[in-house]
Amino acid sequence: MKSIAEKENMATVGVRKKEVTRDLDHCDIPYYVSEFVEREVGNDYDSLRNLDNLIDKLSENKKQLEEQVLTVSSEVPKRIQNALKSAEDSKKSLSRLLEEETLLSDSISSHLLKAQPWMEDLDVLISQVEEIERHLSYLKWISRIEELSDSIQQYLMTNNVPEAASTLAFMAELDIKLQESSCSHLLAFVRSTVKFWHKILKDKLSSDFEEVLTQLRWPFVGPPQSQAFGLAAPASAPDVYNNLEMLFCQLLKLQTSDELLTKPKQLPEKYSLPPSPPIILPIQIMLNPLQKRFKYHFTGNKQTNVLNKPEWYLTQVLMWIGNHAKFLDDKIQPILDKAGSSVNAGLEFSRALVMLILEKLAADIPCLLYDDTLFCHLVDEVLLFERELYSVHGYLSSFPSCMHILSEESCFQRWLTVEKKFALQKMDSMLSSEAAWISQYKDITDVDEMKVPDCAETFMTLLLVITDRYKNLPTASRKLQFLGLQKELVDDFRIRLTQVMKEETRASLGFRYCAILNAVNYIATVLADWADNVFFLQLQQAELEVRAESNAVSKLQLGQLASMESSVFDEMINLLERLKHDMLTRQVDHVFREVKDAARLYKKERWLSLPSQAEQAVMSLSSTACPMLLTLRDRLLQLEQQLCHSLFKIFWQMLAEKVDIYIYQEIIMANHFNEGGAAQLQFDMSRNLFPLFSHYCKRPENYFKHIKEACVILNLNIGSALLLKDVLQSASENEATLKPNQPSAAAALNELGVYKLAQKDVEILLSLRASWPNTGK
Repeated sequence: MKSIAEKENMATVGVRKKEVTRDLDHCDIPYYVSEFVEREVGNDYDSLRNLDNLIDKLSENKKQLEEQVLTVSSEVPKRIQNALKSAEDSKKSLSRLLEEETLLSDSISSHLLKAQPWMEDLDVLISQVEEIERHLSYLKWISRIEELSDSIQQYLMTNNVPEAASTLAFMAELDIKLQESSCSHLLAFVRSTVKFWHKILKDKLSSDFEEVLTQLRWPFVGPPQSQAFGLAAPASAPDVYNNLEMLFCQLLKLQTSDELLTKPKQLPEKYSLPPSPPIILPIQIMLNPLQKRFKYHFTGNKQTNVLNKPEWYLTQVLMWIGNHAKFLDDKIQPILDKAGSSVNAGLEFSRALVMLILEKLAADIPCLLYDDTLFCHLVDEVLLFERELYSVHGYLSSFPSCMHILSEESCFQRWLTVEKKFALQKMDSMLSSEAAWISQYKDITDVDEMKVPDCAETFMTLLLVITDRYKNLPTASRKLQFLGLQKELVDDFRIRLTQVMKEETRASLGFRYCAILNAVNYIATVLADWADNVFFLQLQQAELEVRAESNAVSKLQLGQLASMESSVFDEMINLLERLKHDMLTRQVDHVFREVKDAARLYKKERWLSLPSQAEQAVMSLSSTACPMLLTLRDRLLQLEQQLCHSLFKIFWQMLAEKVDIYIYQEIIMANHFNEGGAAQLQFDMSRNLFPLFSHYCKRPENYFKHIKEACVILNLNIGSALLLKDVLQSASENEATLKPNQPSAAAALNELGVYKLAQKDVEILLSLRASWPNTGK
């Protein structure tokens, strides 16, 4: 009964618990009471004994909450009152500040109104003061220039030329500082004063300097060893050289004013000369007699001024540079170093003389532009001049040079045209020569490794000469145009070789055909070597930049160029390699056809009825194999003599591969072999065929893997052959029934030294063995 009552009570509590739901919109006290009772009492009615303690605890909590409410209710009004009071105080302060601001604004406006007339009067006074200051500054400048001018005059009256030159240099610096000024009259006054004193000092110093040079017998027209510069009276040499140094330094001080007043002669912009400073004044004076000589001999109607003799004035300038180099290095350069100048006397002298050449070329080239012979001769002489100028006299590539004149558009295009014309003519003559296909070094074994015919070597020399001719051009774009010409010539020569090769196709083993093949290989090899040359790598970088700007190639091609995976000659090399491969293939096919014809009797050999090795006293070569082996031997010897080593290596390896497959498929797989036939085949191959190739490699049998491995299978003793047959059969059955743990066929074959042949091929070879014992199976 008791348990029934407890169950009813629990059911009642459960029902009541389900009936009490939470009201989310109001303060739901019944819900919280229900939760509290459930948490504290639950279904344990014995815990009702603790109700007294629970009531005391709740009473205590209630008391604490009431105290907190009383405390908060007493503090909140005080805070609100304080906030309201602060707000009232802030409002009063703001009102007071606004009143003060209004009063201050009215006061300022009144003051400004009263001060306006004073401001207008003050602006007028300030403008007047500024104008007076400008006038005063203007007068100070004039006074300063006049003081400097008076100083120069005083120095000249006392013959103190060095101080006069220094003062003029200072005046020239002031002139430079005033360039940004808008005072045109002041600028004109300063410039005219500088010009006045510059002319006086320059004339005086130049006259004295020329007199000293005359005492030194300047200029030196003879070679350095015959120069007696100097002096008629050696005892006076120190004084003369002291005067030379003093006057040289004084003329250096006039450099700034000279640059202000003298505009150097400039060639037209179309020549794109690099910017260069004016020639220093003392060097200019030293050059005057040489410039007069140059203009006298090489301008006008003089007999020395002829278009077909550019070497006359080019050689003359080189002689002058060489004749004066020692004097400039020994006497002039120390003066410049002592004066703190960075100028190199020899290079400055050369640069000035080269400018004479440039002016002469600019005048002459239009007159001979359309005469191929004269123009080509001029270019040749100019290139020789440039080479000696750079290599012997150390001329700098950053200076203006003859290549800038040749790079002018019309002249450059004409140069390209003439270069191509003469190159094609040279190609015609070299290919039509009787010695075109003969190597120059045929009798010198060590030198003639490539067996290069004369025409190919001459052609590559032609390309190399063209490279030497254009490599000093000042811009990469011009160099790339010449590179394009070289590519055209290579392609043209390849086409010509192809045409000659087609004429010789019927005699693909002939001397000329082999010479063409050697030529193709040589050109491709040299171009590949050139691709790693620094000069062509720089051109590759320049070509990359041009293509990237014009979007002329894909991103893949740009990436290959940038990573140096490809080269500027790749297209040409690929075409030549393709031609080489086609020609080699044709030769291999020709020899292979001859081998097959010679092997017809060998194919019909009676392999089933040959005597065993034990029945023969000595094994000998099959008589039917002799024609095939003789053909192979003769052709290998012939082509070894006619082809270069690298080509012959490719040839015999290709031929060996074809012979290997042919003998394997057409002879071995097409016949059955008794024990004697298998032994004879192995003897013919290992003792006769393979040794034909032993001159070219250490292990020739590795190039005949089909034959070698087939001989291994055919010559297995009976026991090994039966065991292998069982292993292969078991391996096939295991593979069909998916039993991977059984011994594999590959492992068994590898133990016998068979790696190339597949399992099915080995099974066929085993079936070609004629004699099997009767095993009862």
